[in-house]
Amino acid sequence: MSDSSMPEFELAGSIWFRSGTQNWGNPRRMALLAAIREHGSISAAARDIGLSYKAAWDAIDTINNLSDETLIERSTGGQRGGGAMLTPKAIEILELYEHLDEVHQRFMKRLSRARPGSEQTMQVLQNMMVQTSARNNFIGTVSDVTLSQISAEVRLSIGEQFEIVSSVTRESVETLGLTKGVRALAFIKASSIIIGTDCGTARMSARNILHGKIVHLQSEEVGAEVGLELPSGHRIAATITSESMQRLKLTLGQDACAIFKASSVLLGTLD
Repeated sequence: MSDSSMPEFELAGSIWFRSGTQNWGNPRRMALLAAIREHGSISAAARDIGLSYKAAWDAIDTINNLSDETLIERSTGGQRGGGAMLTPKAIEILELYEHLDEVHQRFMKRLSRARPGSEQTMQVLQNMMVQTSARNNFIGTVSDVTLSQISAEVRLSIGEQFEIVSSVTRESVETLGLTKGVRALAFIKASSIIIGTDCGTARMSARNILHGKIVHLQSEEVGAEVGLELPSGHRIAATITSESMQRLKLTLGQDACAIFKASSVLLGTLD
């Protein structure tokens, strides 16, 4: 029996080109190639796809550096009006990408008709497919972005339970498309997290202080691992020295907090 209240689903996917171990042909960079082909201008191409002029130049450097031969030829001149032209090899790659992407999108539309499950289930599956070396991964929604000339501060709401603040470059915000309401992932290495006690009375410069209870302790000769469970049920792991664990007299069930700088939070997007 069908459930008329079930929301409509849409599966989406993208094709990436790889050179060695580097992914350089992502959809945004391929869109930049297409815009350069159309406009013949770096500034116009950047405006067309919503990139800053600097981010477009950096992307062109990356594309050329990771390719066996030059794909984009540049010329300077005019008021920030640097010209650009695709080489025959770049046109060949772009046309191949556009053809494969068209076939891929048709496949995704056919696959979406299978209605594989609830929206929540599909989001969980998507989150699980992300692989990273960071021990701590959180999925949330961008609640605020504050931009300066070079850097940016991004606030990520982890449900309604707590918030994580990340300090990244303005270029990263533009490249990842981080705007209010966008779903994003926060990655924090366990070695970047400090464990504290009596955090309610301490004054710290770190932007992120997450309170919880110690649910895991493992000590070796030099290092120790501490696991905190937050009131939301999320867990966060930290690696500290065995000396620090002994000095703080950490025990299971003890109230503690995980402290980390905004600059220690890396961000990624799922879309």
